[in-house]
Amino acid sequence: MPTIKIQTIIKANKHIVFDLSRSIDLHKISTQQTNEEAIAGVTSGLIGMNQSVTWRAKHFGIYQNLTSKITAFEPPNYFVDEMEKGIFKRFKHEHIFKEDQGQTLMIDVFDYESPLGILGQIADKLFLKKYMQNLLQKRNETIKEFAESGRWQEVLT
Repeated sequence: MPTIKIQTIIKANKHIVFDLSRSIDLHKISTQQTNEEAIAGVTSGLIGMNQSVTWRAKHFGIYQNLTSKITAFEPPNYFVDEMEKGIFKRFKHEHIFKEDQGQTLMIDVFDYESPLGILGQIADKLFLKKYMQNLLQKRNETIKEFAESGRWQEVLT
């Protein structure tokens, strides 16, 4: 069961970073390379406690659907989304926000289990963990860019 942990320092208010992290609209922007689209549940705006979203995206040349639900929510410090349906056997994505001297430390902890037993474990080692880490880093770069430049107002209106 791989766990990916990413820490990103963002020179912006924690409330803005928190909201950008749960913005469906910003998520779409950060995943343009996979043609990600929200097709059910919360499909725009901000997602909150007990709400879910179903994403349709193209990964490894195949369109897939994945539904995740917000299972913990403590604004502006913490929220968790967990897979309800999708290709993974399971995943839990913790989002942690800490403010320090006008900056926000955003911490992602993505814990998942691949399907297909030993074949999934091999895929993790060969490419899947790195692929997921790159997707999360791209998302975080987008959050950082929007938060620090003031472009956050484009998606948090």
